[in-house]
Amino acid sequence: MQFPPTVLPPSPALDAALQHKIDRKTKPVGALGRLEGLALQLGRIQQSLTPRLHAPQVLVFAGDHGIADEGVSAYPQDVTWQMVMNFLAGGAAVNVLARTLGLTVQVVDAGVCHDFGELPGLIDAKVAHGTANSALCPAMSLAQARIAISRGHALALAHAAQGCNVLAFGEMGIANTSAASLLLHKLAGVPLAQAVGRGTGLDDAGLQHKLTVLERAAARTGALDDPLQALCEYGGFEIAMMAGAMLGAAQSRMLLLVDGFIACSAMLVATRMAPAVLDYAVFAHRSAESGHAAMLAALGAEPLLALDLRLGEGTGAVLAWPLVQAAAAFLNDMASFEAAGVAG
Repeated sequence: MQFPPTVLPPSPALDAALQHKIDRKTKPVGALGRLEGLALQLGRIQQSLTPRLHAPQVLVFAGDHGIADEGVSAYPQDVTWQMVMNFLAGGAAVNVLARTLGLTVQVVDAGVCHDFGELPGLIDAKVAHGTANSALCPAMSLAQARIAISRGHALALAHAAQGCNVLAFGEMGIANTSAASLLLHKLAGVPLAQAVGRGTGLDDAGLQHKLTVLERAAARTGALDDPLQALCEYGGFEIAMMAGAMLGAAQSRMLLLVDGFIACSAMLVATRMAPAVLDYAVFAHRSAESGHAAMLAALGAEPLLALDLRLGEGTGAVLAWPLVQAAAAFLNDMASFEAAGVAG
């Protein structure tokens, strides 16, 4: 892929026809609220008055973070690889929710500090065994960042070639809320005190320690306008790979179903590289992680749900999937005033 990548916005050529079709359904104009805008977005992305959803896929990107050595998480780093095994066994929340709603889950090893070998359902895209400690030095090299983005980009293209036109993005990585907070701080100028939250459940003392560590990390560099440089200094391999997959999915005219705080940090990076990625994105939910509201504001995004989730894994994206289905269904199947013989 080229750097920076090129993502073209969807053509507005069908917007008027789509809006007319939505308005002539047997309902008052605007009565289906946010679903109407979602239906219009689907039609615009696919350039179709009858958009179809094919082979939706949940991708959970996993990676470890050197800054975990600073004690910024309530859980040890081994939980990352242990949860990957749980995903592969079908026992995690995202697996249960995805099965309930008819979705399949794939796990991507972007940079977990563990050797898995070949396991069914695991995509081996490992860049390295976790990032370096960004409180002390850059998290990754420029070459590593480019590799991670390129592998994510290729993964999205491969799914598109198999007929998938919806990707839901989730993640797993102990200490990745620290990486996301630092990216939000550097790329959007959000104060760290607002960007830093409890992550996996830190108490007050743990939260203060995390903030102190991240302030030290942030002080290593000045303002960072370049998303690739910000990734190198503070990102995670799973965040970089997610960003690359988002870029590839948007280039392939897929719908991007974006989960919580960490997935949105990848979207923040992706949009700084190619702003039109936003046109293909549906933001699933507003999480309980304190920095997520600021992240959504930086992206100009309005999520579909607010359920006080703070789990990650793609759980919020999976829960929003039925709303995407509903938007396509009403656009395609609901009667018009003319067809139903109802006075409009």
